[in-house]
Amino acid sequence: QVQLVESGGGLVQPGGSLRLSCAASGSTSSVNVMGWYRQAAGKPRELVATITSGGITNYANSVKGRFTISRDNAKNTVNLQMNSLKPEDTAVYYCNYRRGLDYWGKGTLVTVSS
Repeated sequence: QVQLVESGGGLVQPGGSLRLSCAASGSTSSVNVMGWYRQAAGKPRELVATITSGGITNYANSVKGRFTISRDNAKNTVNLQMNSLKPEDTAVYYCNYRRGLDYWGKGTLVTVSS
C-alpha cells in the first residue's frame, strides 16, 4: 500500500505560475514511475507528465515547454512546476505512483482565471 498526498493547488491568473508537490509513503519501492494527471469538468482524466526513478520524463504535448516535472528519490516526492498557465489548464490534478499497481492521491484543484 502506497499513500500519496498532494499540495500546492489554488487560484492563479493566466500567465502565472504554480508548483504542485506530492509526497509518497508506505510500501514504496526505489524503482517506480510517478506522475501527474488532470481531469477537467466533463472531461476524462488525462496524462500531464511522468518521471521514472531514473529521471526519464514524458509530457503531454499541451504542456510541453511550460511545465516541468521533477522528483527527489530520497524524499519520495514528485513536483510539477507550472508556468505560463492558461485557463485550459484548470482541472483537478492527481498524483500517480506506479509499480505493478497504480496508486492515486485525492487530487488538488488548480483554477486559472482572471
